Amino acid sequence: MANFASTADLEEKKITFEEIAENVYAYTAEGDPNSGVIVGDDGVLVMDAQATPIQAQKLIDCIRGVTDKPIKYVVLSHYHAVRVMGASAYGAEAIIASQLTYDNVVERGQQDFDSEVGRFPRLFDQVETVPGLTWPTITFEKKMSLWMGKREVQLLHLGRSHTKGDIVAWIPDCKVCFAGDMVEYGATPYTGDAYLSDWPTTLDNLMALGAEKMIPGRGEALKTADEVKAGVGGTRDFLSDLFETVKKCVADGKDLTATYKETMDIMRPKYGQWVIFDHCMPFDVTRAYQEASGQEHPQIWTADRDREMWLALERDQSAA
Repeated sequence: MANFASTADLEEKKITFEEIAENVYAYTAEGDPNSGVIVGDDGVLVMDAQATPIQAQKLIDCIRGVTDKPIKYVVLSHYHAVRVMGASAYGAEAIIASQLTYDNVVERGQQDFDSEVGRFPRLFDQVETVPGLTWPTITFEKKMSLWMGKREVQLLHLGRSHTKGDIVAWIPDCKVCFAGDMVEYGATPYTGDAYLSDWPTTLDNLMALGAEKMIPGRGEALKTADEVKAGVGGTRDFLSDLFETVKKCVADGKDLTATYKETMDIMRPKYGQWVIFDHCMPFDVTRAYQEASGQEHPQIWTADRDREMWLALERDQSAA
């Protein structure tokens, strides 16, 4: 049986933990899922929890290198297992997410966990340490402000994008934004649970904040306004190229297999060097094909559906 492209990625990544504004830190690891940290007057906020308690401990060790203050808040930019299943390690007072993200846990949390463990074995090392699904304990609709001492952190749902419930964390006083997987930098956007028609408008709303620094979902921290513009622009270009290609294929009456081949031929020269390109594209094209065919909401990915889709598309491509 063919394996997902990501299962061959077994090399540990170099972790970078850097202060990008006063008491604001970016935790990145060569294309693995990023996290962010804000050290306040009386506690710490962590943005995105990592895949398991073992993975979370690496971030906790970095935090303990700069402060001994308690970790008060874990904020989930959205619900994908690779970002949230480490939440139990922090002992936080609250786990915060949008109400739409909470709804995603109810609707597809267990299926998402089961499928992602199969996709990313390295990140889910010692998965047995995960005590169960991560449930937000505080939710909000559009906007919530947290005060880390005198510093305001705004949690904002700017529209549907990578999932229906994605939020960003915006720090107005230093113009830093934790964007989650709404933005990637040098890494392939995963659109398997996305709303491709809405995502560009959501990026417009993001840019309207005026961020001068940004932590994307994957890739290096963006440390200037020009780098932020490049990161958002690169994400936008990928989404446009993907969706416009797939929409044309659907309009021409092509089936999913033919659409996948044509989309890969068009996308690989420009984006093929991006992290997890080969892993994401079968999921991306499948979701784009469904949305272009009139299916508004993403179909739930299960471990069985993952394998069936991957085998069908990859077998057809290898036989071509």
